[in-house]
Amino acid sequence: MTSCPKALRRRLVALASEPYRAAGRFAYHFAKGKLGADPVFCALLEPCPVRGRFPSPSVSGARLLDLGCGQGLLAAWLLAARRLYDAGEWPADWVPPPRLAQIRGIDLCRRDLQRARLALGGTVRFEQADMRQAELGQADLVVILDALHYLDRTGQDELLRRVCRALSPEGVLLIRVGDAAAGLGFQASAWVDRAVALCRGKGLPRLHGRALADWIEALTALDLVVETTAMPAGPPFANVMLVARPARRLAQGQTGQTPDP
Repeated sequence: MTSCPKALRRRLVALASEPYRAAGRFAYHFAKGKLGADPVFCALLEPCPVRGRFPSPSVSGARLLDLGCGQGLLAAWLLAARRLYDAGEWPADWVPPPRLAQIRGIDLCRRDLQRARLALGGTVRFEQADMRQAELGQADLVVILDALHYLDRTGQDELLRRVCRALSPEGVLLIRVGDAAAGLGFQASAWVDRAVALCRGKGLPRLHGRALADWIEALTALDLVVETTAMPAGPPFANVMLVARPARRLAQGQTGQTPDP
C-alpha cells in the first residue's frame, strides 16, 4: 500500500474540516482531529492492489450511502478529495476519488446530524433514523465504519441482507470492523469505542464483536466477494477494512457472459 503523502493529507484534512467551522468549535476541532488521526480516511483513497475500493469508473455519478454517518466526515472527506482531483492536485498513480451524484447519511444521534447539516447540508442529505429500519433505497457505494458492532448478531445479519438488496450490481460495500479473534488489540479498540461513547453522552454501549473469519463468512453467504485490508500502522487496534462486491457481477465481468437470472 502506498502511504498518503503528508502534504496531500494536510491539504485534505484542511479542506474537509473547513465546512465544520459553520457548525461550531466542537464540530470543527472534532473533524480536524478525527480526519487527521484516523487512518481509515487515507486508506480509502490509497491505491488498492486488486480492484479498488470504489464503484467502477463506468458509474459516472455514484450514489453514496453512509450508515452511522455521525457528523458526516466521510462525505466531507470524499468531497474534498474530488475537489483536489478536479483541480489537478491528485497523485498520478492513484485512482480518482469517486464522483458522487448523491450522498445520504443516516445516523441516530440528533446532535451529530445537526452539525452535519450545518456543515454540508447544501450538498448532502442527512437523515435521523435507526439504520436497522431506515429506508436504504439504492446505492453504488455503501459504507459502514465502526457501526456494526453496536448491533447484536441478528441485527448485523439483517442489516447486511438489506444493504445487499440496496447495492447496485456494480456497487461496493466498505466496512471497517474489529477482529474479535485478535485478543488484546480487539479489547483495546472496544474500550476506546466505549470511552468515546461515554464522553459524548451516549453511555456505555454493549458491543457485539465477531471474528474476522465470521464477518467474511457472513458476507460470502450473501453472494459477495470479499477482500480484506489491514489498517495502516498506528495504535495496536485490530481493525480491518472489508471490501465486498456482488459475486454475480464479478463473474459476468470475467466471463463476458450474462449469468442466468
